[in-house]
Amino acid sequence: MELAVGASEATLKSLVSKLGSLLAEEYALVRGDIQYIKDELASMQALLSNLGKAGGGGHDDQTEGWMKQVRDVAYDIEDCIDDFAHGLRPDPWGDGCLAAMRRALYEIRTYGVRDPQPGKGSGGLAGLTEHGAAEHQLVRVRQSVGTDTPDLEGWVADKTQETGVLSIVGFGGVGKTTIALALYKKFGPEFQCRAMVTVSQNSDPEAVLTSILSQVKPQAISLEKKNPTHRQIQAELRNYLGQNRYLLLIDDVWSSSSWLYIKKCIPDNDKGSRIIVTTRIQAVSTTWSSRKDRDRVHAVEVLSNDEAKELFQKTLDEKVPGRVWQMCGGLPLAIVIMAGLVASKPWMINEDWRKVCNSLFPEPQVCRKPEEFMRIINHCYIDLDSDLKTCSLYLSVFPKGHKIRRKRLTRRWIADGFVSEKQGLSVEDVAETCFNQLIQRKIIQPIEHSRNGKVKSCQVHDMVLEYLISKAAEEDFITVVGSHWSMPPTHSSKVRRLAVHSSDSKRAKHSLDKLHFKTFKTGIIQVLDLEGCKHLRESHVKVNDICEMVLLKYLSVRGTDIKNLPQNIHKLKYLETLDVRETEVQQLPSTLKGTMKTLRILSGIEIAEGSTTAASDLSYFTGLRKLAIYKIHKSEEIFKDLLSSIQYLSGYSLQSLVIDDESSEFLKSLDSMSSYPTNLSALELSGRLLKRSNWLNKLDELVKLTLSATSLRTDNLQLLSRPGSLFSLTFSISEEQDPAWAAIIQKNKSDSGGEIFVPAGGFNKLKLLAISIPLLLSLNFANRATPELERIELCFKRLEGLHGMDELGRLHDVLLTIDGQASGPTKSIVESLKKTSPKYSLIVNEHHA
Repeated sequence: MELAVGASEATLKSLVSKLGSLLAEEYALVRGDIQYIKDELASMQALLSNLGKAGGGGHDDQTEGWMKQVRDVAYDIEDCIDDFAHGLRPDPWGDGCLAAMRRALYEIRTYGVRDPQPGKGSGGLAGLTEHGAAEHQLVRVRQSVGTDTPDLEGWVADKTQETGVLSIVGFGGVGKTTIALALYKKFGPEFQCRAMVTVSQNSDPEAVLTSILSQVKPQAISLEKKNPTHRQIQAELRNYLGQNRYLLLIDDVWSSSSWLYIKKCIPDNDKGSRIIVTTRIQAVSTTWSSRKDRDRVHAVEVLSNDEAKELFQKTLDEKVPGRVWQMCGGLPLAIVIMAGLVASKPWMINEDWRKVCNSLFPEPQVCRKPEEFMRIINHCYIDLDSDLKTCSLYLSVFPKGHKIRRKRLTRRWIADGFVSEKQGLSVEDVAETCFNQLIQRKIIQPIEHSRNGKVKSCQVHDMVLEYLISKAAEEDFITVVGSHWSMPPTHSSKVRRLAVHSSDSKRAKHSLDKLHFKTFKTGIIQVLDLEGCKHLRESHVKVNDICEMVLLKYLSVRGTDIKNLPQNIHKLKYLETLDVRETEVQQLPSTLKGTMKTLRILSGIEIAEGSTTAASDLSYFTGLRKLAIYKIHKSEEIFKDLLSSIQYLSGYSLQSLVIDDESSEFLKSLDSMSSYPTNLSALELSGRLLKRSNWLNKLDELVKLTLSATSLRTDNLQLLSRPGSLFSLTFSISEEQDPAWAAIIQKNKSDSGGEIFVPAGGFNKLKLLAISIPLLLSLNFANRATPELERIELCFKRLEGLHGMDELGRLHDVLLTIDGQASGPTKSIVESLKKTSPKYSLIVNEHHA
């Protein structure tokens, strides 16, 4: 057995901190007991740290048993402390709780077990000690190794054939999804509609079909809210796909029956539509391959030795013994993860790496099977420090194939106490550091980048996730039900963190019923994440019960149908994150005023007519780091109060501000600020920006700026070029956002002298410029403009011209997304750019609405 020490050490670390806080308060009658428990647990934490550094060797059953008991005692003490400190128990120490904890710790120290039997002790700790020997930058996508498949590309691009199915088959980690994604991303824009879904053994085929429909026809969301039947969804999907050329990527299919069910709901047409399926199961790949004239089966083999070397060296620019990648047996995932390990240890020499390789696979053995790959994953996990172990185990709460937002993940780490301030860094900075280290170690894979150069979202490879779920279950760290690799707790286990992976409420209830809860203590819950629970309304959940979770730090109802927050939400005095985006919540309870001193993230609020959310009340949330307002009622009094609140909060911790002002009247009032939010690092303003906003060049700390494209004028670019810290600049507008966009753009053209000039001598740190607009006026980069610019992203229906890019010395990527119905002149300009772009990579995607 291997000792998974990370989560246990993190639990003790958090507990020692809580005990320290109790000692600082007035609990004189029990101060000696608290100090004793704190000292004992601190000693055990130090031992666990040493055990974690002992290397990849296993530990005996007695050590494992001791470890589990320490963890269980720590959890019990933590529950008791939380009850005591927050008044959940009338006389917490009087019922023998503290005495029991003292006794349990004494028994563990003296005998190595709780409830010891005489003569069977191990000598306690003495016997166990024998075992104890982010700068902003754009991340470029590198060309994948072993995915060069021109025959498959030709098949996908062929518009003359009938609907065809490509089955990509191979065992886990060999690169099936990488090949499929490369085809999907390269050719997706050429299709009229597209969708990508991940399937698993426990997936509901109807949920898969619903996901496809929501992607190919987003307007079908209105249909979804009416609770359509399965038959209605299937009929809508068949009808829509039958009329359009579509591309579908169905990833990781495990069952022939599931695949047949899905395929029967996807119509054939004569428009050259394509379906790409990935699977580990040979039978699935041959289920739909009888039509040899239009269907393909592509078996993915392991990489050759030369390809393995190329992949390793692309991932890591270090010279190490060839044995490191040869040991991986041509398995791309194993190669990449080993490269992440090597990158984290620049001090190790070649002989050290040979020893590591031989400990995993003695020569001439190599990794050949998925189960053998787990040795590599296990070694890399054990090598992580305790904080990273804990943060990586937490990834198991997310379903297979789920796109995990960086901010959502790091905020949950913070709320659960896995990271804390250290060495002058804020807790957010420490969480960001942990996230970046997990990327560098290849535990998580970045899949999308934000405008500030940071990773916006990531995924966990399913084989890595399988390992993490098993480790989390081993430590009673997280209980996952309803997933592909559900690990229900044993009768002796306690559910500390619960993740329910399900596509509908009936399946979720069935999964929860299997747990047989004896008690369910909501009072000690710190994270409640309901994001994406479709059809979740007040009728399905007793919203007031949420407010009994008095220790709650993270609450998200994003993407649900919740309409109201309870009036007694002020009881959540420790809440740090409140996310109500994409809900029907239109106001915050008036009781919030002055009660949530710890709130750091407030996202998705409206200040509407008749709302109890007073603009002036926002000034009480002095701990806010991010404020996102999505609707503002037109009122001079509201404008005045909101402006005052923003200025006041900017004097404290506010770093990110998002304002979506449909009327645009509040945006006009920003010019009247008496003091500016100079500490902002991110600012997003949506609405008409028709006047020059002179205050924007006062924001010297601004890194990421997103504005309505109504402000895209030469004079504004001249103004914005002055702040020296700007990393990314985005202008965006859609026809739906503002029906008057055409007239505004034509006026901007006139005011700018017929074309938009990017000025020389400014934007000294700008690396990303993005513009999304129906009509892009002629854009001209002056000589010596944007000296550090690396990427340009432009999305348009019509383009009048694009000049001066050849003079941008650092420009690396230009991405043009053009509407499929673009006019001839626009397409001619794009074709001309293709012929004259030797200095940078030009990618042109054709988008079909």
